[in-house]
Order: sequence, then structure tokens, then C-alpha cells
Amino acid sequence: MRSNTKLLALILSGVALSFSISCAKTETRNRFDENQFPKRILWAWERPEDLEFVDPRKFAVAFLAQTLVLKNDDVEYKPRRQPLKVKPDTRLIAVTRIESEKTTGAPSALSPTQRQKLTDFVLKTTALNNVAAIQIDFDAVRSERDFYRLLLQDLRQKLPDNVPLSMTALASFCVGDRWLDDLPVDEAVPMIFRMGADSKTIRTYLTMGNDFREPLCRRSYGVALDEPIETNLPLARRKYIFNARSWTAKDVLILQDEVQ
Repeated sequence: MRSNTKLLALILSGVALSFSISCAKTETRNRFDENQFPKRILWAWERPEDLEFVDPRKFAVAFLAQTLVLKNDDVEYKPRRQPLKVKPDTRLIAVTRIESEKTTGAPSALSPTQRQKLTDFVLKTTALNNVAAIQIDFDAVRSERDFYRLLLQDLRQKLPDNVPLSMTALASFCVGDRWLDDLPVDEAVPMIFRMGADSKTIRTYLTMGNDFREPLCRRSYGVALDEPIETNLPLARRKYIFNARSWTAKDVLILQDEVQ
């Protein structure tokens, strides 16, 4: 309890300074806004999903397209194996999940060769039907951050200029860590659910009316239907919603009221 209180105090003490610094930074492009993406995005993970009932004017869909596992100097490719049904004009975000030693226990070289393989796999998802943006989901540990930064730089350079590049981010990265500064992405999506040991601290920080300190984290955020949280984040901010089970029309109807 004492350590959580101390962490929260440190976070709050840095808010004013961080805000003044971030305001002085040059704003990076937000291609999601440029392309008028819907403000609500449904995450469709590795399960059968029938989202043909979803209104494409109000919702986009971010679907798990593939999982890439780093092992030694290689990349193990695991494609999506579950069906996804959407209306023809639904805009899709192809999500690539990257897993490394933190998840697998196997060491990874983090070499230029491995980075090139990752880049090639991710770029291939842009050719899938209706894909209008790319998202990377990688819980990189400190020793993997330089590798991750270079990967994002490679992707931004090789993606068409108008295609948005998104990344998910642990909520702690967005309030008490500055490593996201100047990453070449259009947004870093703080996931304010399944936060583990940081959950109480982050929830207290947000319910007190605070916002994320990192500018890239103030463009969108991610929540889960089964883990509600009260915040004062702007309603107009882009929101990703995770569902622990397959989406139903009833689930989306609740969210539709919020959009309206």
C-alpha cells in the first residue's frame, strides 16, 4: 500500500512539468483523424467474430491478423485461424501481436535480420481486404525498446504515407515513463484494463481526473467491457473496446448509445 501511494505521488508531481514539456513538442501527424476513422473501434481477437451487424459509420474493427513469436534469430508465424465477418465498407485495422522472451521464455537475438522478418510479415497484412491501418501489440521489456523503436521506424518508412500506424501501450508507459517520446506512430493506445500490479495506482490516477502524460497516449485509449473504469477522458477521444467473448449485437448497442 505504501509503495503504491509513493508511486502515485511521484506520478502526480510530474504531471505539471510533463504537460509543459509536451506542449512545447512538435505535434506528430494523426492519420486516423486525417482519414476520419470512427471514434469507436472494436477489438476482434482470436475467436470467430460475426460483426456484419455493425454500422461502419460509427465503428471500425481492429482484428488480430497474426502473432509473431521471436525465438533466437528467427520469427515464428502464427496466422489468424478464426473467421471474421464484417460489412464490405467496414474499415479494418490489422493487429500484429509480437511475443518474445517475456511470454515464451525463449531468448531472442533482436537482430537486424529478425527485425526485417517482422517488418515483412507486418507489411503483408496491408494487402488483406479492407485493411486501412496497422497496429502493433508488443509488451516490450526495457531491453527490447531500442529494437522496437527501430521496427516502428522501419514500418513507418515502408508503409504508404496515408496509412496510420498504431501501437498498444501499457498504461504505466503513458503516466510514468517517457520512452514513447518521438516514436513514429500516429497513436499509442494505453490499455486501461488487465493492468496487473499497476491496476490500483493507475485507476486512482485516472479517477482523480488526470490524463495521460505522454501526448501520443492522449489520442485514444483501450478498455474492456468486463472491466469498467470511470475517467474524465474526453468523450470524443478514440476508444478501443476489448470483449472477452465474441461480440453480440447487444454489446454493440450499448456502445452505440455512447457514440450518439
